[in-house]
Amino acid sequence: MKKDPPIQFAGIIPARYASSRFPGKPLILIDNKPMIQRVYDQARKALEMVWVATDDKRIFDAVLDFGGNAIMTSTEHLSGTDRCAEAVTMIDRETAKKTDIVINIQGDEPFIKPEQIILLMKCFDDETVELATLVRKVEPGEDIFNPNQPKVILNSKGDAIYFSRTAIPYIRDTEKSDWTKKHVFYKHPGLYAYRSETLKKITLLSRSPLEIAESLEQNRWIENGYLIRTAVTTWESLSIDTPDDLEKAKLLLEHFF
Repeated sequence: MKKDPPIQFAGIIPARYASSRFPGKPLILIDNKPMIQRVYDQARKALEMVWVATDDKRIFDAVLDFGGNAIMTSTEHLSGTDRCAEAVTMIDRETAKKTDIVINIQGDEPFIKPEQIILLMKCFDDETVELATLVRKVEPGEDIFNPNQPKVILNSKGDAIYFSRTAIPYIRDTEKSDWTKKHVFYKHPGLYAYRSETLKKITLLSRSPLEIAESLEQNRWIENGYLIRTAVTTWESLSIDTPDDLEKAKLLLEHFF
């Protein structure tokens, strides 16, 4: 009996130089290695094929310098998802292979664990899954009111129902300080995966009202009828958005790498 060919995964790391809070952050050095290399090396522990998709020649050259794969994409993209959609077409052309699943890996998370990527990949053992992401259970007493840390609610099948910058759901007749003791909340670290054809379709959708309200693009997909399967991770992510975050990252170095 003929076996189906293995699923072809590609990890794509969208990386741009411009950043209002931390310009040039993909190239900041963490223990003498640029951050983009730290992310790339971690991703390669889980994926055979990893590419950096950028719109900046400095980042492109830095990736080639450490022996990585890089692709130049448009400067017009509004999101990492859009950049991934362009990149996967170019990567398939360059490698003469068809990518089945794209893993969108945040370029500012040098401590991402390969186990997280593998967990996300396993979502696609279910052939009906088109989109997937990771979520993390909030610990009792943990802050759930920071708008920079999106929250998500799930249905009984583990699909995401809605993403919000506010704490959802609202716990009636309970002090806010006790909400995490009364209900299981989930935070959304922001690691995504998509079937290639689905990725191309969702980037053609117009921005939706809930996406605009929350400034969270995944709500656009839900509003248009797509299901987003989730997998629960126990690991906290550390994204480097500001110079202060970089100082925190340096403190973790000796315990991580």
